[in-house]
Amino acid sequence: HVMCREFGARAVTFMDAEYPALLGHIPDPPAVLYVRGKFPERLECAVGIVGARRASLYGLNIAGRFAVELAQLGIPIVSGLARGVDAAAHKGALRAGGNTVAVLGCGLDVVYPPENLALYHEIMAKGCMISEFPFSTQPSAGHFPRRNRIVSGLSLGVVVVEADMKSGALITAGFALEQGREVFAVPGRIDSPMSGGPHALI
Repeated sequence: HVMCREFGARAVTFMDAEYPALLGHIPDPPAVLYVRGKFPERLECAVGIVGARRASLYGLNIAGRFAVELAQLGIPIVSGLARGVDAAAHKGALRAGGNTVAVLGCGLDVVYPPENLALYHEIMAKGCMISEFPFSTQPSAGHFPRRNRIVSGLSLGVVVVEADMKSGALITAGFALEQGREVFAVPGRIDSPMSGGPHALI
């Protein structure tokens, strides 16, 4: 709680009125969310945009374009602040003056990946950042699937933009299906490994 106060964050429990309603309906909702910023209005209409970290220019452009157009309609964009598609989606929402929610696989005070430092601070200032992990928790491989279930759990539907067959974006899509959410997949080049995930979903 001391760290929360110092960081301008708060802990939101499953029992609080502020706890996101959609997230409360998944099979294993987090008991506590650490939150920096305000949950956006119309959070119940949020769309998740996820995809490859090593996205092509096409993937980055499509993620950004979808985020811009959805944000202009007042739909919040949820993603995981990873490099690649996630970052492009957050940037698109911010560019459109819309709302974005970043779900972290580490503590709120940990910037990961480091190259997203400027984006991290922009979301801190203009959007909402959440994590189920306590402050100072470092990123680790096991945290990201847990993070992904929150991305889908906050969203009415999830858009997958570029993902190879081992991508965490497909884990997010799997969670979305288990949670009864819509899954959308953007087709890509037939000769690109990054099209494997979306094409398999289609």
